[in-house]
Amino acid sequence: MRGKKILVIIALALLLACIVALRLRRDKPIGPNLSETSRLIGGPAFEVQVEMPAFNSGRAPWEIPGVILGYDRGPRFDQASPGAQVGKIAPDHIELSADGGWDLLIETDGEGRLAQETHVAFPVKLGGRPLKFSCRPADPTVGYLHTTARKGSDELEGSFQLEVATCKNATSGKTAAWPYQPLRVRGNFAGLKRKDEGGRTKFRSFHGTSIVRDSTIRHDQMSPFLKNRLAEELSLSS
Repeated sequence: MRGKKILVIIALALLLACIVALRLRRDKPIGPNLSETSRLIGGPAFEVQVEMPAFNSGRAPWEIPGVILGYDRGPRFDQASPGAQVGKIAPDHIELSADGGWDLLIETDGEGRLAQETHVAFPVKLGGRPLKFSCRPADPTVGYLHTTARKGSDELEGSFQLEVATCKNATSGKTAAWPYQPLRVRGNFAGLKRKDEGGRTKFRSFHGTSIVRDSTIRHDQMSPFLKNRLAEELSLSS
């Protein structure tokens, strides 16, 4: 009898530890200070995270320990991802994309609520199968888009969060029976220049760090780090 009580106590302690770990994972910031990152690379910086719960999300059982320990938080992309691009940017509109099936559009209406045009497409593995989904917010929409203008410039920085509930298979176009519960998508950004529909800003990566291609940044405005990386690129392409 005593041995059973000890096992029950150990099981409860492990359950409590898992709950605490998941809570800390949920509240943990998704990345470093992006304002500093933007200044370092001399251009836009952003990070987008799709948060998949450890349980009831279609994850393979062997992936769950990594989720609890914080090693696997779900699909994500940033300015260093292959093919990363910035589209239309306004105080009420953000467009970000990357290769592999990433496409994010967040728009708010005149009252600051997420508009129905908001959507996010992303790649994900479910049960070991690589899939791509295009998802829309819950109805009514849950989330926000917060933007602030950098003093003396046309650049925006801020954060966003939304819950997506309805997803379509990006390949077949059919509505999926997934996710089993709304997924939270959140992100931060800095140094995004206001622009209309005309064109997208592309990035080029150097060992995990990105610089802006086809930007209007003058050489004397670049950080020493960025100048060195640009010099390396020019020497390689010559």
